[in-house]
Amino acid sequence: MSNRFTKIAVRVAAVCLVGLGLASCGVNAVPTQDEQVKAAWSQVQNEYQRRADLIPNLVATVKGYATHEEKTLTEVTEARAKATQMVLPANILSNPQAFHQFEQNQAQLSGALGRLLAVSESYPQLKADQNFLVLQAQLEGTENRIAVARRDYIAAVQVYNTTLRTIPSRWIAAILYPNAKPYQTFTASQQDQSAPKVSF
Repeated sequence: MSNRFTKIAVRVAAVCLVGLGLASCGVNAVPTQDEQVKAAWSQVQNEYQRRADLIPNLVATVKGYATHEEKTLTEVTEARAKATQMVLPANILSNPQAFHQFEQNQAQLSGALGRLLAVSESYPQLKADQNFLVLQAQLEGTENRIAVARRDYIAAVQVYNTTLRTIPSRWIAAILYPNAKPYQTFTASQQDQSAPKVSF
């Protein structure tokens, strides 16, 4: 009886040791980091959506004062439409072309917003409008949140991509997660990634 109990205890101990060994060697690193990247990406999209939601109110406010700036207002509206109407494929994070297109659409919107805010300098009454001041402050805050979300996403991608490319996690990923691919990260120029310059 004690011999049978010893064999069972040895087997349980062996299973526990194998489980601990697998856990300590990073067998769960790939799915854990994959989820962290996806969460960071969702936050990037959330912040870009917040900015897109502010734009119609900003355009309407500027339009009330800057009637001569129809071209600039149209550029902002078109850039917003292009950025928000892009259908993001499910594999956007590992699809360089789709990721680059998303990045370019957002950069065009940033540029159009920068031009719109620069135009407002010519309209003192607009600069004094309380609604415009609130929208401008919200936009600045959103641009800061976008920068933080992009930074967090880039950091999460760096950890994930490093896991996929270094040994022994590379071997574990190849065996247990053969569909895991490196993710894309932001590559736009610093000028494209910076918030529009606003001075009132």
